[in-house]
Amino acid sequence: MSWLLICPPSGLCMFETLLASTGIVALAEIGDKTQLLALMLAARYRKPAPIILGILVATLANHFLAAAVGYQIAQLFTESTLLWVLAGSFLAIAAWTLVPDTLDDDGNSAVSSSPFIATLIAFFIAEMGDKTQVATVMLAAQFEYFWMVVCGTTLGMLIANVPVVLLGNFAAERLPLTLIRGLAAISFVIFAVYCAWQAVGLAQ
Repeated sequence: MSWLLICPPSGLCMFETLLASTGIVALAEIGDKTQLLALMLAARYRKPAPIILGILVATLANHFLAAAVGYQIAQLFTESTLLWVLAGSFLAIAAWTLVPDTLDDDGNSAVSSSPFIATLIAFFIAEMGDKTQVATVMLAAQFEYFWMVVCGTTLGMLIANVPVVLLGNFAAERLPLTLIRGLAAISFVIFAVYCAWQAVGLAQ
């Protein structure tokens, strides 16, 4: 069966895959440079609807590509090796999550009279190599439900960014960023431990 179709079950149901992908990325996105970009775009254009639509389309496209890479990575290794690779990767992302982000020139490179086009281009560029994109790669390598990972990570981005677009500085300034980054890091560590536990189980 093609990887573009929903894959058969392998321990985690579709809902659990969706929930895990959504929660992990929503937490990881808090305080991330793309969330700062959403805040900047909201302040510049003051048109929430096209900005939110731009975030949605850019994230779907970016995370589709990321999940496709994750699927291909999963085909290159044996199951046990892949689990150890994922465990190490999730630990690395956990450490990365604890580092505060700043908005660099990537987020300001797309200047357009259209809020939708500006958001689409800026978000797609800013998300390249970002920790939420890397997390999407790893989640797609771990879970067999390709579309649930894409939908879940996209939903997580919207959960984190839509309130910022709608409420602007009021929302961003009142978020306990240190606590949220810690929770995100803990989530990635749990995934790493889970992968390592599965790998040990296969070796027995």
